[in-house]
Amino acid sequence: MTAEGTEIVDGAPPVLAEVVRSGFVESRHRGSLVVLAADGSVELALGDVTTPVFPRSSNKPMQAAGVLRAGLDLTGERLAIAAASHSGELFHRDLVRRLLSEHGLDAGQLQCPLDLPLDPVEQETYLASGAVRDRIAMNCSGKHTAMLAASALRGWPLESYLDPDHPLQKLIHRVVEEVSGERVAAVGTDGCGAPLMAISLTGLARAFRFFVLAAPGSAERRVADAMRAHPEYVAGTRRPDTWLMRAVPGLLSKMGAEAVQAVALPDGRALAFKVEDGAGRVLGPVLRRALGLMDVAVGEIGRAVVLGGGREVGEIRAVF
Repeated sequence: MTAEGTEIVDGAPPVLAEVVRSGFVESRHRGSLVVLAADGSVELALGDVTTPVFPRSSNKPMQAAGVLRAGLDLTGERLAIAAASHSGELFHRDLVRRLLSEHGLDAGQLQCPLDLPLDPVEQETYLASGAVRDRIAMNCSGKHTAMLAASALRGWPLESYLDPDHPLQKLIHRVVEEVSGERVAAVGTDGCGAPLMAISLTGLARAFRFFVLAAPGSAERRVADAMRAHPEYVAGTRRPDTWLMRAVPGLLSKMGAEAVQAVALPDGRALAFKVEDGAGRVLGPVLRRALGLMDVAVGEIGRAVVLGGGREVGEIRAVF
């Protein structure tokens, strides 16, 4: 596996993607990327893949494994939405409401922010119906519901379920360290209010590799299997994570805010990357190229066009 034009200049990470408009390169995005071979060794490293980053929502499979280890018995789409950054489509909102009801909870106990659906198309429909910002519509509501349900099951405090010192969050902290193979370097607060554990990109790729290779019936394998079986609940009907998990058998994929992405293949190969400036618009092209280097064809998934006057006049392209 080789990549050209990725040398680090003056300590800056390499350019991973560029925006081309009418044949003119108008923007460049730098970042770091790691690819693991099937045996877990580093096959490709661009930029700094050992310094900790906040994986953002790429941490969600680990958080979902934590609620299972706490004893919460979720399966199928219910487990998938516990690991989701869902689009806020009607079927997502309905499932979150059912989960709350099934565990004797209500939306008022959720501590994620009031929000609109993440998907722009769904957001227009939602607003046109007269609906307003709501915690259930927030993309992390499935995760928060699962955290509340696990806490209720164990008799742990519900009002402090997001405190880093809460028993559930301590358990999730241990899961992150176990599956990534490294110590959590820092604990912050994610956009949804949940504790956020910093690990390296190499650790993140190792974690996803751990999930797909875990023993059947283990918490990690159950999460991976649910996400891959119900990808529309992990993301949405118009989201790349959904398309990828449908298109490539056995692939596990989860994006995170600030342009983070992690993927694992069923044979143990894995990748993780972060775009330095957090530009989500380049996630697709970078992921498409990285998978191509791993001989995984994804068709048109990940292609990003640049528009001018409503027509295609360029593209966002990976350059490694």
